[in-house]
Amino acid sequence: MYQFTAAHRTLPFGVVLRVTNLSNGKQTEVRINDRGPFVGNRIIDLSLSAARAIEMVGPGTAQVRIEMLSGPSPIGGFFGVQVGAFLVKENADSLRDRLAAQFPPAIVVPYDSPNGQYFRVRVGRVPSEAAAADLAAQLRAAGQNYTFVVRLDN
Repeated sequence: MYQFTAAHRTLPFGVVLRVTNLSNGKQTEVRINDRGPFVGNRIIDLSLSAARAIEMVGPGTAQVRIEMLSGPSPIGGFFGVQVGAFLVKENADSLRDRLAAQFPPAIVVPYDSPNGQYFRVRVGRVPSEAAAADLAAQLRAAGQNYTFVVRLDN
């Protein structure tokens, strides 16, 4: 939280962005080092230091512009859909097993968060964000209401 970092759902780790708060024009540079945000229509989560730099801490959210400055190409790689995150591994395994036949591959990915370890359930491995969005729509039609597209890190 004290580094100038951010979370984004699909940009590759290591990408450096310029983030501009559109309400005051203040800018900061951040490196993508995490996945998220997982709330509504938000596109980026800034560390505390980065949020302070552009005076976003009080309101908590702001309209921003992001510009890629350097890092791995956001075009390559694979995408999937996250369908759940669980504190209990057996619950994640159960969801993975239910989805594996219809939406392969289905995997459980452990994640160490500041609030403890979570087990994320992800399905699919497709070459484009658009294909992953289509997969997310299929999953929602199959009853998985809390889906979002993620870039797969391997």
